Amino acid sequence: MTDERYVHAWLLRLDPAWRRRSGDQRRADIDAFWAAAGLATGRLMQHAYSTIGLRAEGDLLLWRMAERLEDVEETAAELLAAGIGQWMSPAISMIGLTRPSQYVKRPTAQEQSLFSGERSKYLVVYPFTKSIEWYLASAEERQVVMGGHMKVGHAYPQVRQLLAYSFGLDDQEFIVAYETDELIAFQDLVRELRETESRRSTVRDTPIITGIHRPLGEILSLLSGPDR
Repeated sequence: MTDERYVHAWLLRLDPAWRRRSGDQRRADIDAFWAAAGLATGRLMQHAYSTIGLRAEGDLLLWRMAERLEDVEETAAELLAAGIGQWMSPAISMIGLTRPSQYVKRPTAQEQSLFSGERSKYLVVYPFTKSIEWYLASAEERQVVMGGHMKVGHAYPQVRQLLAYSFGLDDQEFIVAYETDELIAFQDLVRELRETESRRSTVRDTPIITGIHRPLGEILSLLSGPDR
């Protein structure tokens, strides 16, 4: 893969009426969606997270990365046309590009690593936009502020981060994602970051989506519930 890859955070909402279908119908729908997801893995990387009961507007978070935007688009269309996908609607969809940071000379293992290695238990992802004043400040001023921001992050090695650049492509300027097995440590990190100088330039950093990593088949079984 190239250094510049498309990242897609896709939160899907299941129509509650689907659960009223017969057990055989639900199993067939899950099988069809599972097959489409399997075909998608040949074109992009994709990880599944449950948001059942965690976000009112969605049940399944798909965290995806591809070299081509067309692969994101076409596999999304295939998933929505397959089985249970026909009963799902996108609640949140964010697109960004991974690119080298102007503030980091050598990324550490904490940065740009959310699609490699073993998955952590939790993924937290949200849109992020900075103020106009931030970009009108000098590069030197911004570097100092970001240095303090990154210093806090490096104190929490159990939390990994990915930043995708969305400006020019989507409504938000960035997609920020964190992966961890320890949500308490992540909340401690956020609390410290709120007290850094970089917070002054934050315009938007919601909605925050927290997902639990599970195999896709397991999430689909949770959505289906017991057979009747």
